[in-house]
Amino acid sequence: MNATADRTPVPVVLLHALALHSSMWDAQRQALTALGHPVIAPDQRGFGSAPLGDAPPSLDVVADDLARLLDERGVDHAVFAGASMGGYTAMAFLARHPDRVAGLALLSARATADTPEAAAQRREFARLVRLDEARGPLVDRSSALLVGATTRAGRPGVLRRVTADARAADPAALAWAQLAIAARPDSTGTLRTARVPAVVMAGEEDELVSHDDARHAAAALPHGRLITLPKAGHLPPLETPEPVTAALRDLLHEVGETGKTDETEVRAC
Repeated sequence: MNATADRTPVPVVLLHALALHSSMWDAQRQALTALGHPVIAPDQRGFGSAPLGDAPPSLDVVADDLARLLDERGVDHAVFAGASMGGYTAMAFLARHPDRVAGLALLSARATADTPEAAAQRREFARLVRLDEARGPLVDRSSALLVGATTRAGRPGVLRRVTADARAADPAALAWAQLAIAARPDSTGTLRTARVPAVVMAGEEDELVSHDDARHAAAALPHGRLITLPKAGHLPPLETPEPVTAALRDLLHEVGETGKTDETEVRAC
């Protein structure tokens, strides 16, 4: 029996970066929705409209939040795209719910765990951000590192938007998320098991995640490839939205073609 000619477009889950919320993906959400893909762009625990709750800091908690949301929406599997903290959430989801991941896009996220020094810096951030006198300067300094030099010089509105979102974020949520990220495990082994179409996107001007980190993540993925995005820092969906959208569109096409091949093989008997 031949494969069916038409397939329902695969759902897409877009996971935002630390200190921001789901609106950072607005350009991609609109473009992918226009192509017919169901798009889920949730506010992660403590950010935007999502309550923080009282669970101890853990990305596993956020991943399970996401699994419950997909259950509520009737979504069995999806393509997951996560930027920074969203990438760490996507890797935690992959570890806990691997059969629900049809494709993966990681942006500005390491596969490896934090070094002891980096984890200590996150814990110190979590302590300071709760202090009224320290919070403003800390958030402003951190926000400036989230975008690349080209964005800072030529698109100051993006930096203003990022800084405003970070200032508006709940300090308790910022602290919780930093502690959760600091405690995350090395996900290299998890990525090696992900035999799905995958892409790693790295901003050429990212000052927080190195190109070696991006290459390591891409190499761990059996079907992964690395895309370097010129003139982008740590937040490519906001800094260079068009190439990010194009890369996601290509990934979704690849996932769709893989699905057709799999269906043909299953039905050919």
